[in-house]
Amino acid sequence: MTAGHLDVLRRACRLFDHVIVAIASSEAKRPLFSVEERIKMTEEALVDIPNATVEPLKGLTVNFAKAHGAVTLIRGLRKFTDFEYEFDLAHTNRQLAPDIETIVLMPSKDQFCTSSTFVKEIAQHKIEEAAQFVPACVMRYLREKFAGAK
Repeated sequence: MTAGHLDVLRRACRLFDHVIVAIASSEAKRPLFSVEERIKMTEEALVDIPNATVEPLKGLTVNFAKAHGAVTLIRGLRKFTDFEYEFDLAHTNRQLAPDIETIVLMPSKDQFCTSSTFVKEIAQHKIEEAAQFVPACVMRYLREKFAGAK
């Protein structure tokens, strides 16, 4: 969970009565933390957002959405380079579930370059520099992770 994720989530929570943050295994991205750890830190980051909850996601996002009665998928779009992927994903999801809409939200301008990949790289080399890109609760997890790696 980066500050950019949290920024988009807060925007979504202003638009919808309830938002579910679905945490997938995302093995292709080689996550630094397990699904369980990411769920826990996301729940901590959402402590002051009463209309957001966290759930593990297995399988296709549209199937998860249907199972939870969701009618909208919310995606964050940081910059133009993300657009093609998000465009293809939205259209694929529309083919699989025409009754579920995709809404793309942009983060605030200070979060456009924040990515979990960059945060991982920064944390591996200069742990304290990562603090500007993540909520404080996530920073605790990063410190623990990299303290154990040394």
